[in-house]
Amino acid sequence: MNVRRLIPTAVLAGAVALGATALTACSGAEAAGGGKDGKLAVTASFYPMQFLAEQIGKDHVKVTSLTKPGVEPHDLEITPKQTAQLGESDVVLYLRSLQPAVDKAVGQSGVKNIVDAGTLTDLKAHGAEGHDEHEGHAEGDGHDHGEAGTDPHIWLDPVKYAEVAKGVGAALEKADPAHAADYKKNTEELTGKLAALDTEFKNGLANTAGKTFITTHSAFGHLAERYGLEQEGISGVDPESEPSPARMKELQEIARKDNVSTVFFETLASDKTAKTLAEDTGLKTDVLDPLEGITDKSQGADYFEIMRSNLKNLQKALGSK
Repeated sequence: MNVRRLIPTAVLAGAVALGATALTACSGAEAAGGGKDGKLAVTASFYPMQFLAEQIGKDHVKVTSLTKPGVEPHDLEITPKQTAQLGESDVVLYLRSLQPAVDKAVGQSGVKNIVDAGTLTDLKAHGAEGHDEHEGHAEGDGHDHGEAGTDPHIWLDPVKYAEVAKGVGAALEKADPAHAADYKKNTEELTGKLAALDTEFKNGLANTAGKTFITTHSAFGHLAERYGLEQEGISGVDPESEPSPARMKELQEIARKDNVSTVFFETLASDKTAKTLAEDTGLKTDVLDPLEGITDKSQGADYFEIMRSNLKNLQKALGSK
């Protein structure tokens, strides 16, 4: 004979309520803390976004970058594993139009807290004068790099990068209010360092023999505008686009007219065209890093070290007094 033991209704209801409360508490912690480790899960599209998340989030965040070291971010392809990881993020930081594959994946991710860095500051159009920035790519291949030819390389201007940092800090505060005070403090510390870097560039480039510099691709328009310089890119904002013979001839004339001493190349893109131009015009070559990623070949271990290397190289090339 089976004996069924009846559990009092009040006891059963209490147990159910207790279980629901525990489940809700657990889910809430994971939602605000990025899972079992109690940290906010932040996915960054590439290094400049990763750096901001790490500097502002510090011990409260677990940051993953979609672009691995050494990979040219403009041409990144997203793997299925990365797509799944993106969907599990608490916060996503990216720069729309820089990486078409990331734009698509972010749009399909369903993540609640998505931050587009381009909306946090002013993007402007900068490119190679007289040059078709998209030459070498078929129309509609995804290399649009911003609306109406806008320049996405805002992190190379410390002032604009600080504006983005403030927006990222606010997003982390919203996603993880329990640590809002720490995010606010870390944001203020970072923007203070960026203000100091801006002063270093302003003073370091105030008195130079020349103002024009030639670089592999037009990544330094925001920096040039900030400090009163003239950028001439061999290619446009896309480092993989091929310059036309007419553009190469035009750059030779610019180099002679403006007494340019150096052609800059970068760590993640081919230096072939830069070296060809330098050989044809008898110029020196040096590195100007667009800071789209860091490798063991980079002239520094983080954003600030590489930016100071860029400043030193610009001062040398432009004849700083």
